[in-house]
Amino acid sequence: MEYTKFEKARIIGARALQLAYGAPPLIKVPEGMVNPLDLAELEFQEDVIPIVVVREKKD
Repeated sequence: MEYTKFEKARIIGARALQLAYGAPPLIKVPEGMVNPLDLAELEFQEDVIPIVVVREKKD
């Protein structure tokens, strides 16, 4: 699925918040990476974030 820049920002931001509050990472964390936002971006790139975007159909 192709995401808009707003959907991408919302997904990465929500995941970064989860990671900041102690959620376990879904990928192997590269050595030296401590910023939750960077880790969330990496998870997004690897398509492992379990967040679904539901769009309404336009008539």
